[in-house]
Amino acid sequence: MTYSALADLPFWPYLNDAGDLNPDWQGKTGAYAIYDQQQALQYIGYSRDVRASLLQHLVRQVENCYWVKLQWVERPSRTVLEDIRQAWIAENGALPTGNGEDQALWCQPIPVTPALTEAERLTFDQSDELGQAKLLKTVARRLEAERLAQLQARGAKLEIRFNPKLKEQGLLDVK
Repeated sequence: MTYSALADLPFWPYLNDAGDLNPDWQGKTGAYAIYDQQQALQYIGYSRDVRASLLQHLVRQVENCYWVKLQWVERPSRTVLEDIRQAWIAENGALPTGNGEDQALWCQPIPVTPALTEAERLTFDQSDELGQAKLLKTVARRLEAERLAQLQARGAKLEIRFNPKLKEQGLLDVK
């Protein structure tokens, strides 16, 4: 399979004029490179559903998702996708922070425990398992509202549903 150099691919706006991710990207397999507002490379990934992955990255890293470059792969192969990712990292000359030290921020659900207030932390420490789960769910809802407000401020008008089961575990992620 031949693939394009990152430098040869066009920049696509992360959100279209309707405030949504491009619906044509849904269910498509490919590699993608995510850029911030200044078009500085932040993360390189690949997925069997590029639109779903881009949505997760947007929710996790609102401030770093402004532009994207895409390489579609007709016959999905992890080897091919990994080869593209490695070639793009090499072309970049350095590992993007999202693929290095900040990888968890790009690839893992958002932990809510760092957002606990002092009072909430004290309550959490003194609660039983059920009380802790309720508190984590409350904090997750607060963080969810904050994240949705950030997305709205960016002009995002897409429907986002968060996984309710993860909230009780102290995690926030797109369903």
